[in-house]
Amino acid sequence: MAVSPLRYTTPPAAAPAGSAAPPTRTRSAGRLTLLITLAVLVAATGFVAGRATTTGGGSAARAATGTDPHAGHDVGGLGVTQDGYALTLLSAPSAAGVTGELAFAILGPDGAPVTAYRTNHERDLHLVLVGRDLRGYQHLHPESDADGTWRAAVTLPTAGAYRMFADFVPAAATTPVTLGTDLLVPGDWAPGPPTPVDEATVVVDGYTVTLDGGLRPGQASQVLVWLGRDGTPVLDLERYLGAYGHLVALRHGDLGYLHVHPAPAASPSSVVAFAVQVPSAGSYELFFEFQHAGTVRTAQFSLTAY
Repeated sequence: MAVSPLRYTTPPAAAPAGSAAPPTRTRSAGRLTLLITLAVLVAATGFVAGRATTTGGGSAARAATGTDPHAGHDVGGLGVTQDGYALTLLSAPSAAGVTGELAFAILGPDGAPVTAYRTNHERDLHLVLVGRDLRGYQHLHPESDADGTWRAAVTLPTAGAYRMFADFVPAAATTPVTLGTDLLVPGDWAPGPPTPVDEATVVVDGYTVTLDGGLRPGQASQVLVWLGRDGTPVLDLERYLGAYGHLVALRHGDLGYLHVHPAPAASPSSVVAFAVQVPSAGSYELFFEFQHAGTVRTAQFSLTAY
């Protein structure tokens, strides 16, 4: 059935202020409990086209330990304020497909722009943009002026509604803060096709990316991502933002945000392990970011938490 496009009009100006075939995912509780440790799994199965028993795999093969500062937190990014901090949007691109400046400030509990941050995964602030239909994902790192204004050159590919997330740790805090707001690009818009639900394997620029594991609400669930290319495992992943992979999860409906980092690994492997804790049942969009041959790529999955 054809979907009639919606018309978005220009929003009012804002007030200043990442020898076995890859696994097939199942939904049974027994399947989930079988993932006792990745080390046992690797020793038992080996790897072809995205999975292998490899030198250096031991570090990456450890189960995620929960050392990520984001781990165990409820979803963030549902509003422009959190813990006394506020996001103020100053400017945003106003046309689809045209690069424009996205500028914003983070105001602290005293109402003044925040200018001091704790470095978190090699950056002071992570900016994530995605369409409300979960298409067009971007993970950016804007630059900050001395007065606390963050700026980034951004291209929003189509008309429609986008969600913006600012993920940071203020110098005066010890835990991450994630603030969110909407961006509207005028023009005709129709939602993009949804990601197939619970599909285990996708191909991104010739890379075969397989996600193994499931999500249980309120529990730290082990999620493993296997990488292969041209029928062989990718054994030389490069560090991106200090790790061999990153995972952003967005809850369907309200786009509640979770940013998960992998278990520590001393050397690259063809598998990246995460401990993902979601707060509620339902569907989540997972964006796995990895760097290889100097280029960062993103694999997108849709997973249901039971």
